[in-house]
Amino acid sequence: MTTYHRYVALGDSQTEGLGDGDDVRGLRGFADRLAELLAAANPELLYANLGVRGRLAAQVRDEQLEAALALRPDVATVMAGVNDLIRPGFDAAAVAGVLEEMFVALTAAGARVVTVTYPDIGKIAPMARRLVPLVVDFNERIRAACARHDVILIETFGLEFATDARMWSADRLHASPAGHARIAAALAYGLQLPGSDDTWMAPLPALPRPSAWRVAATELRWAAGFAGPWIGRRLRGRSSGDGRTAKRPELAPVTVI
Repeated sequence: MTTYHRYVALGDSQTEGLGDGDDVRGLRGFADRLAELLAAANPELLYANLGVRGRLAAQVRDEQLEAALALRPDVATVMAGVNDLIRPGFDAAAVAGVLEEMFVALTAAGARVVTVTYPDIGKIAPMARRLVPLVVDFNERIRAACARHDVILIETFGLEFATDARMWSADRLHASPAGHARIAAALAYGLQLPGSDDTWMAPLPALPRPSAWRVAATELRWAAGFAGPWIGRRLRGRSSGDGRTAKRPELAPVTVI
């Protein structure tokens, strides 16, 4: 079993933990959950989380990579690119290139790096179906970059659980607590942590199919409550991460829950 001493998480809102807790009680998220799993096997583990909501992939690289390298991680997670993908003018090659820059720097520094492919967002938010070809292209570029640099890759595209509404918070952009737990379990499996297995891939028990009117009402509520405000921020040049910094910028011990 590989022993890990320093885990650093780089990324955007998913890494910060949105959807799992809140800004009053505190955010947990997959990175905190993975840190707990790592600490269970490596009691001396130190953990830092540099993720900040709203960050584009290039911002993650520019704002977090140098700080991450200074912490000398032996394991790191890199999750970025979705904020780029949902904006007009998304360039899959350019964004995948930014991710690859981070893979190169972290692996060269001796870190075991883990990342993911992204799920079929058209099944999560039907209004986003037109973006599915972009997700497919982006995922293929991530696969190629991971293969070039021996990065552990967790595949989610095509897995039924990954598009189950119960895995996502109401905004459909951030994982729910159950979704964050699944991501952490998947990453632990990729790292071959003791007690990890492939049950994270299993679909959830089926639910009754909702009526057409209920589906339509749900889509309208989502558009009004989340898509509309998001578009409004983009038009004003604002980001949900404006003025925010990392919640855990320094390495610190982990409390296993």
